[in-house]
Amino acid sequence: MSETPALFKPAGIVPIRSLGAGQRERILKHLLALDAQDRYLRFGYAATDEHVQRYVEQLDFERDEVFGIFNRRLELIAMAHLAFIPEPGATPGAEFGVSVLKKARGRGYGARLFDRAVMHARNEGVELMFIHALSENVAMIKIARNAGATLERAGSETEAYLRLPPATLEGRVSEFLEEQIAQTDYRLKKQARNFLDLLATVQEIRSGASSTRGKSGR
Repeated sequence: MSETPALFKPAGIVPIRSLGAGQRERILKHLLALDAQDRYLRFGYAATDEHVQRYVEQLDFERDEVFGIFNRRLELIAMAHLAFIPEPGATPGAEFGVSVLKKARGRGYGARLFDRAVMHARNEGVELMFIHALSENVAMIKIARNAGATLERAGSETEAYLRLPPATLEGRVSEFLEEQIAQTDYRLKKQARNFLDLLATVQEIRSGASSTRGKSGR
C-alpha cells in the first residue's frame, strides 16, 4: 500500500459543505435524480427508489460524514458519504462513496470530494481508506488510482485501499477553514435564492394588479 498518497487536487476553490440530518431531503432528491446506470455504479446494484429512500433514512450523521456541493439554486449536485468502519481492535478505516449529477460532471467534483473526505478521515484518526466499486466504474477507479491507492480487482468488482498519513496541525486548520468557506458560500447562495424568490413574488403581484386594472378599465 502507498504510505504517502499523492492526492489529486484540481485548481480552483470548490466549496464543500458538511451535511447534517437537516439536509436529508436534499440528499434524497439528489440520489433519486440519478438514472438507473448511475445508481448501479453508485450502489453496486440496481437500486430502486425504495432502496435509495431506505439508504437515506439509515444515514447516521452522528457516526459518519456526508459532504455536498451545491449550485446557485441550492441544488445538491454532488455528494460523498464517508462511512466509518467500527471494528474494535482493527486498523481504523472508512469507506468512501460519491455521486455527481450528469450535468455537473467533468469539473473534478468527485476528486474534490475525495480530497475533502481524506482530510476529514485523517483528522479523525483513520489509517485506511477503502473504495469498493464495480470495475466498470472508471471515474471512481481513476480517483483511487490518482490518489495512489492499491487496486485489487476480483471479477466485476474492484477494491481500493489507501493508507493515510497521520493528521497534522496544518490539515486540521485547513479543514476548519474549508468548512467555514463552504458554510459562508451556502448562506450567500441561500440569501440570493430568497431574494430572487421575493422578486418573483413581487413581479407576480404586480402582474396580477396590472391585469385587474386593465379589466376594470374596459
